Amino acid sequence: MQVGDTYSYRYHFSQDDVRKFAEVTGDDNPLHLDPEFAAGTPFKRPIMHGMLSASVFARVFGRDFGGTGGVHLSQLLEFVRPMYPDTDYEARFECKAIDTRRHTAEISCTVVDPETGKVTLRGTGIVFHKEMFVE
Repeated sequence: MQVGDTYSYRYHFSQDDVRKFAEVTGDDNPLHLDPEFAAGTPFKRPIMHGMLSASVFARVFGRDFGGTGGVHLSQLLEFVRPMYPDTDYEARFECKAIDTRRHTAEISCTVVDPETGKVTLRGTGIVFHKEMFVE
């Protein structure tokens, strides 16, 4: 990986995935699970948990962008717009900086709704990969 390299990954989570995430985490907020409750909110329908929507970063950093074996060290997140189950999204990544001494890369992360072109989630991650950055 080099500074300026990019990667994109299309994904979506189903309402069943949202239910499973709620079971695993204990976050059973009706905003995520109850269509009747969600209808009375500004969102009008159930939204995904923010951390579920960002969990795709772990897959990309651990397997796809930079090769298998990356370790997600930190993540700054900004939840810009709600994300909905059963909707396609595109996560876009760009390597912004590399520290060869520490074997880390700073990677910008942006999730976009491809239908509207609007950003739903953005942030910056730090990834460690022993084999990725050799002096």
